[in-house]
Amino acid sequence: MREFLRSERMGEVVRFLISGGIAYLADLLVFNLLLLAGVDSILAKVVSSVIAIFIAFLGSRYYTWRDRRSVHPGREYAMFFLFSAIAAGLQLLCLAITHNGLGWTSALADNISGNVVGMAIAMVFRFLTFRTFVFPDRSVTRA
Repeated sequence: MREFLRSERMGEVVRFLISGGIAYLADLLVFNLLLLAGVDSILAKVVSSVIAIFIAFLGSRYYTWRDRRSVHPGREYAMFFLFSAIAAGLQLLCLAITHNGLGWTSALADNISGNVVGMAIAMVFRFLTFRTFVFPDRSVTRA
């Protein structure tokens, strides 16, 4: 365990959580500012999510996996956005299962299923897919 805490993988996890946390805060800020400005909640969430995904991409590319960048940032961005959309779908699926499938319709149940359980599942999915497919270790030579 001590070796893991000092490992490069742990450093990646910490950097991932920092850049993701900044993107999450930006999402919350933009969403709530748009709501205060009278923008429809669905449109506000779409706009705030797109901004958060862009911020998360910059954090991932230039901070979390700064040593794994490729010379094709367009490909990285497309894959990052695809996996981000799938992760958002996982969060929505958790919410749909509890809200529509199980009939747990309270605000507390919705927040726990979508913003706690769904976010945890999506976060693990994002870390693994971003690390493996979007920003793979390019130092490994293949024979």
